[in-house]
Amino acid sequence: KIHLGINEQTLEVRAVEITGSHVGDAPVLPDLLGQIPADQEIGSVTADGAYDTRKCHDAIADRGAQAVIPPRKNAKPWKTVTAGAVARNEALRASKYLGRALWRRWSGYHRRSRVETKMHCVKLLGQRLMARDFDRQAAELHVRIAILNRYTALGIPVTEAEG
Repeated sequence: KIHLGINEQTLEVRAVEITGSHVGDAPVLPDLLGQIPADQEIGSVTADGAYDTRKCHDAIADRGAQAVIPPRKNAKPWKTVTAGAVARNEALRASKYLGRALWRRWSGYHRRSRVETKMHCVKLLGQRLMARDFDRQAAELHVRIAILNRYTALGIPVTEAEG
């Protein structure tokens, strides 16, 4: 599995974790955030509902970022012991008040599609890996991501609506 963290403005891949298929998504988030230097500010972290865990919300709050993670459908409020729990409970209240669809639009959850687009770009460089052992596969993926970052640095097309 490949886990990516991108800069929303530049679309540069800032963090990469490569794991086996036995590792879930949520345990990887603190490692992704750790790859971004502590002196660099993180404005928000947008992720899908699989990241709606205490460790993820706490890791995001520890970096001073806003979590844009939809609460699970059967979510209950957490005890507000940590800053991550407070932020998550506010998101839960807002999503129940506004409804899930309106909350997604209001919170900017749609920005998550930029990571999905970047993942598609990684796949365009080849669906399969040449290497057979895990360390070499990880190195191969890091090379692909470095290539993508170079392409991205050359320029991002700007689309403007007319009419």
